[in-house]
Amino acid sequence: MKDENRKYAEEAYEIVSDAAKKIGSRLPGSEGEAKFHDYMGEKLKEIGIKPVKEEFAVSARSGIGGLSYAGWAGFIVSVLTYVAMGIKEVWIPLGAFALLSIAWLILSCFLYKTWFDMFFPQAISQNSYGVLEPKSGKADYTIILSGHTDTSWTWRHSEHAYKYKDNPIVGIIATYGKVGFGAVCFFLIMLFSAFMGVVSICNTLSLSWAVNIMRAFDGGNIALSVLLRVIPAITAFGCWFVIMWGDPNGKNASRGAMDNATGIALSYEVIKYFKENPDKMPENCRIIDLNVGSEESGLRGSMYFAQEHKGDELIKNAWNINIDSVADKDYFEVVIKDDWQGCRFDTDLEQMFKDTFKELEIPSKTDHCIHNPVGGCDSTPMTRAGIKSVTFAAQNPMLTYYYHTWRDMPERFEMETVGDGFDVVLGVIDKIAEFQKNNEYNGPQKKIKK
Repeated sequence: MKDENRKYAEEAYEIVSDAAKKIGSRLPGSEGEAKFHDYMGEKLKEIGIKPVKEEFAVSARSGIGGLSYAGWAGFIVSVLTYVAMGIKEVWIPLGAFALLSIAWLILSCFLYKTWFDMFFPQAISQNSYGVLEPKSGKADYTIILSGHTDTSWTWRHSEHAYKYKDNPIVGIIATYGKVGFGAVCFFLIMLFSAFMGVVSICNTLSLSWAVNIMRAFDGGNIALSVLLRVIPAITAFGCWFVIMWGDPNGKNASRGAMDNATGIALSYEVIKYFKENPDKMPENCRIIDLNVGSEESGLRGSMYFAQEHKGDELIKNAWNINIDSVADKDYFEVVIKDDWQGCRFDTDLEQMFKDTFKELEIPSKTDHCIHNPVGGCDSTPMTRAGIKSVTFAAQNPMLTYYYHTWRDMPERFEMETVGDGFDVVLGVIDKIAEFQKNNEYNGPQKKIKK
């Protein structure tokens, strides 16, 4: 961390501490999330920037926050399988329910579609932001510094791995083992029920192949008959691991020091830096400090921001540095793709981050670059809106005892790590300014140029 930037790093760490300890958990659409927006709004007012709030409705449990519902669905189907063994017609609604559950899981929890939101309770979430205009009054391009204000429900399997914190390999195996077993059990019973639903329909139509299958499972084949009676008991047990995934108790939800009070604090400190040092401000550049709500519910806040400002000046010729979790000093990295979302982020920004890491001599066990293997980050809606975006993080990409648990507290990491993050963002902004001067805005680049 550069000595001249220490005061900004210290204040950023103070914001992180206040978020985790004074405000606490900040679930999507919750009072805690709203308090953090108010807190950051006051911070913007202190430096003479007017905060703007934009509210939107969020169905917090319709997406990844509702994964426990998938466990319950799998458990219920497992139990009702025994009913279907005696009453063959039950397979038909059971299979339909299984297919609907799979569709919801894939579309809402994996792909973050909003199609099922209307069927879940809604709350009011919000985005808030402050704008620093260039001295010239003419903005040729915009740099958006974003982080998300909300936190996640505690993931029980990750939190339970705390007892293995001195032996992280065992903790990772225990966590992934339970999650993997539960996922296999869910899909096994759901796909089997859907198959039997089709067989049942065809059996009522007296199709020979369906009649033979039904007879085989009904005692005509001893091995299959026994298997049918054993598998649901196993899947019911396995689905309990999915039910346990997310603790529904909001009081012990994640405190969100790393994820993502660090991103919120760094975005604010960077805009404060340029407010206090106008001579360092990139020429003809607008800078926005964007606090995004309900990221943990499936990127709802960034989706709303991209849609709400589609076509207006705020996101015209815009670069987005999305900052999400800067705490693990050995894992500085640029996230270049959301695999589940199928979204590749901007390659120009990717290279700028890699060059900055090298210039600042920041080491990384991930070689400074990762894909986001599951879920998604706020760079996806931004990229799809035509904004050049990547996500900057310093976070162990493996499931750990502090990730999405109430153990995500500031005592776990060092202020100097947050300070290094501040230096990185300033370095990348310098490179954006140089790029604009030489090339002007060229839109999101998704392919590496040879």
